[in-house]
Amino acid sequence: MDDIKSVDEIQITGGKVRGRLRGGIVEYLGVPYAAPPERFELPNAREPWSGVLDAADRGPAAPHRVREFPQIDVEPLIGKGSDGSDGDYLRLNVWAPEDAKDAPVMVWVHGGGFVVGSKDATISDGASFAKSGVICVAMNYRLGVDGFLPVPGAPTNLGLRDILFALQWVQDNIAAFGGDPANVTAFGESAGAMAIADLVTSPLAEGLFGRAIIQSGHGGMVRDIKVAQRLVKKLAKKLGINPDTAGFRSVSDNALMDAIEAVSKPNAIDLRDEEGFEPVYGISRFIPVYGDDVLPKKPIDALRAGAGSRIDVLIGTNAEEMNLYFVPTGVRNKLPGLLAWWLLSRSQPKARKALKAYGLGQRGLKPGEAFTRATTDLVFRWPARQYATAHGGRSWLYEMEWRSPACDGELGACHGVELPFVFDTLDTVTGPKGLAGSNPPSDLARRIHGLWVEFAKDGTLPWGRWNDDRLAYQLAAGKTVVEPPMPAALFLPD
Repeated sequence: MDDIKSVDEIQITGGKVRGRLRGGIVEYLGVPYAAPPERFELPNAREPWSGVLDAADRGPAAPHRVREFPQIDVEPLIGKGSDGSDGDYLRLNVWAPEDAKDAPVMVWVHGGGFVVGSKDATISDGASFAKSGVICVAMNYRLGVDGFLPVPGAPTNLGLRDILFALQWVQDNIAAFGGDPANVTAFGESAGAMAIADLVTSPLAEGLFGRAIIQSGHGGMVRDIKVAQRLVKKLAKKLGINPDTAGFRSVSDNALMDAIEAVSKPNAIDLRDEEGFEPVYGISRFIPVYGDDVLPKKPIDALRAGAGSRIDVLIGTNAEEMNLYFVPTGVRNKLPGLLAWWLLSRSQPKARKALKAYGLGQRGLKPGEAFTRATTDLVFRWPARQYATAHGGRSWLYEMEWRSPACDGELGACHGVELPFVFDTLDTVTGPKGLAGSNPPSDLARRIHGLWVEFAKDGTLPWGRWNDDRLAYQLAAGKTVVEPPMPAALFLPD
């Protein structure tokens, strides 16, 4: 075990803080970047503390529940959950090289469908980035009802506002840790990537980061506020309260988590827009909304109007994203064709044609396999390409095609599989129930981690930018390919 030593305290907003030196890096855990949040109130600065804050306690996560997942241990991916009894969770972790000076900075936003997740998930420990000369910051933000329910009378997109508040905290304080506030890369996966993709286009994020890494995310998972308020009314009815701030403030965190689970069932609520699309395909009911000061426009429209053009973007997806949801649960092998159509029709107005385009009805291909392939492209892969195309600045696109041998070799290049390679934390997800299975390639982790580090340092990557040539870099193969359009292009809005 590495020796752990205290280091000299530093002065930051709120007071003095002391970290710990471990294995050549200095870690500061559970540093508060805002006051404990009040439901439906904007994030506020922390009251100054007296003395020196010993940053050794990671603190709580935002209220959420972690459910067991068949065949896969998900705790390393999303953390341990929280019952909400400790509301002081707007905190962040900082991992810095020893004696850092003007080091590049990477700010991590965790995933989890905007309803679960934590800065403390072991798969996304930032120590390897610090060892590579980069300061890594990971934050918590409000989730579910508290973060992404547009209740009348409350500020919208509070989860995004927390992230913006933390990014401003980084601008104000990272120099004290040895970081360069003029060289910040925001990166995230899944919901965290969606958040960053949205904020690339936000006028409120101007100057907070210069580069973005968007892993299995894009700007398409947003709702019109009026559509999202159907969810407000549904939840209020479920809870027996008025659909306003007073009603929701009267409800406990546990009651809210019960209600979140209830509305997450496939037939619980219809959130399709006027064209018959549900942009999240049922993965989560809670997503950012557009039409406010955070996101005045749909992110894809804002990109096309020039928003975010000064931000360099690395965006990518995994080749078999939806395997994470449908392989361990048995859905891919057991789903009948009629149910596949019904499930997809809840989000996609041309569900039957889309499934047929992905092989439904072909001899030897199970309906669940066609469903999994179709949703992988509809939910993740094609919208990411649309985002890269719409972005007016410099964009690079990657594809993670390494296949995990977990679940008897069937898990494959699923959602989240790139994470232990990016953070070089394969040890956290290796084993009988590990996402990466047994004996994942550590040399690939070092190479992928190195790509992220070099992009954060100076914006360079060893392949050409995404443009009309449709260049994509395959991470496992280490080569650039020209991608053809996907069948999903025929079934999603332009």
